[in-house]
Amino acid sequence: MNTLIMAPHSINRPQRLRSFLKTFFNLFQARPLLLAGLAASLLYWNPSYGQPQNLKDPYTYRKGDPNGIGKWYMGREIAYVMGYQGMGWLERPEREAEEQTSTLIENLEIRSEDRIADIGAGSGHHVFLMAPLAAKGMVYAVDIQPEMLEVIERRKKTEGNDNIELIPGDEKSVNLPENSIDKVLMVDVYHEFSYPAEIMASIKKALRPGGEVYLIEYRGEDESIPIKKLHKLTVNQAVKEMKAVGLKLKSNLSNLPRQHCMVFIKE
Repeated sequence: MNTLIMAPHSINRPQRLRSFLKTFFNLFQARPLLLAGLAASLLYWNPSYGQPQNLKDPYTYRKGDPNGIGKWYMGREIAYVMGYQGMGWLERPEREAEEQTSTLIENLEIRSEDRIADIGAGSGHHVFLMAPLAAKGMVYAVDIQPEMLEVIERRKKTEGNDNIELIPGDEKSVNLPENSIDKVLMVDVYHEFSYPAEIMASIKKALRPGGEVYLIEYRGEDESIPIKKLHKLTVNQAVKEMKAVGLKLKSNLSNLPRQHCMVFIKE
């Protein structure tokens, strides 16, 4: 047994080791409080002591729809992100007729001093519609793909917009300052977030008191809408996921032809 605890430099000195062990154990027999103190100090210096040990990952992983990433959140499989290569679809000529984008912008009730964040801004389709209405405010174009932001930057310079700011986001944060945003717009993008809980927590943190989140998603309840299943969202699912981060449904405007226009506020 002794050979298992011998230090390397003591292997050839068994007599000295036995003497040391005898003194060591005698010390603890005489002073039990010393043993308790040593145990307490070990706990104190353990970096994991006192830290949560049962943090639950809100995500599960399994194969599902071919258009999904195999990662699930609250019973919903997350869809693949539409890459910048599909940017042309965002600027298709028939978009106004299909989605009534102008009605969506009216739904936002933009004030001239509003500070608005377009999360997943893409090519900037909505950014450039909102910027003139928030003339004394600011529109933040947030996107995770630099190619999308480059397109917005080029158009911004061409049109001379000085109230548009580009914000590179990441998978877990929109990278906006706390209490800085009056309105958040997300158009057909939420279902693609690979970390929806973390992203929504960062959005909630960025909201000013009374701020609103406009969640625009193709109606998952309507099978006749020609959009892939994972690129739609039901109201029930949206409410469940927003509630998990402390947001509640204020209203669901039904004046868009294919999409929900859900408005969430802090609980």
